[in-house]
Amino acid sequence: MTYQLYYWPGIQGRGEFVRLALEESGADYEDVARNEGSPALMAAMAQRDAAHPPFAPPFIVADGLVIGQTANILYFLGPRLGLAPAQEAGRCWVNQLQLTIADMVAEAHDTHHPVASGLYYEDQKSEAMRRASDFTGARMEKFLRYFEGILQASQDGPAFLAGTALSYADLSMFQLIEGLHYAFPKAMAHLTPSLPHLMALHDAVAQRPRIAAYLQSPRRLPFNEQGIFRHYPELDADREPPQTYANPT
Repeated sequence: MTYQLYYWPGIQGRGEFVRLALEESGADYEDVARNEGSPALMAAMAQRDAAHPPFAPPFIVADGLVIGQTANILYFLGPRLGLAPAQEAGRCWVNQLQLTIADMVAEAHDTHHPVASGLYYEDQKSEAMRRASDFTGARMEKFLRYFEGILQASQDGPAFLAGTALSYADLSMFQLIEGLHYAFPKAMAHLTPSLPHLMALHDAVAQRPRIAAYLQSPRRLPFNEQGIFRHYPELDADREPPQTYANPT
């Protein structure tokens, strides 16, 4: 099967979470808008079944289905690509992890667009600085300590977030950490020494043969100031290293 992925060309964005799963599994897929341009994406949006239209990219077309929303796409792809547990309880847990990652991605986005997505960053800069201060000073640490605690407490060992095998949640965690390093290098430099299991997971994903090859390929676009993760130096707090807590949350 050839999966058709529809997402905006020119940015990694939310489509990158889907793309990493497709790349890791070696799936045959077509990145439609990257190959044919934004008009192809807009045409596909307009042509979709009116009863089940995607609200926005990313969405995929597979098996005659049109599936939108990043976490929903990955829930569909996970078992097919060997990136989700076989049992329903495990699949739900990986989906829960993915949804929590999505929550953090949304908060990272809102550091530079806290008022309205339709406004330029410069039109909401003062509000962005307040929002980013809370994110780098509290929210970012709370989210990442939650995931660090899951790895630390795992009876299967700290290598993966859900059991003994790689799942799409591990790939998404890699992408999340990559994005945070780009957007908030100072804040992340203070946090990462206290997150050894998460950093080990990130490094292990980066070294997987297909992911490593993808990261070196032209298919992996660089981060830029048009995507979810944007580096505005004034939003990156320079803080003291956090303490190490026994309670992961």
